[in-house]
Amino acid sequence: MISTHVLDIARGGPAPGVRIELFRDDELLALGETDADGRVRELADVEPGIYRLVFHPPSPFFRRVELELDIGEGDYHVPLLVSPYGCATYRGS
Repeated sequence: MISTHVLDIARGGPAPGVRIELFRDDELLALGETDADGRVRELADVEPGIYRLVFHPPSPFFRRVELELDIGEGDYHVPLLVSPYGCATYRGS
């Protein structure tokens, strides 16, 4: 299972309404939008493999943030911290 959340660190809170896409190769597998808490609790249930997670954050600079992930067995939580001119991510729990 892949889940995510987006935090707008310039505002100091969650980023609701952020579109998130999950691809395997060029195939769109899942599409979600963050809720009022900035979360997509269950974006997709996936098999091990290489995936692309694409965020469309609220930023005047970043039009999208794309991550390539090597997913193994188990659950993966991938947060995005975003500000107008910076972003960071990590594997959460």
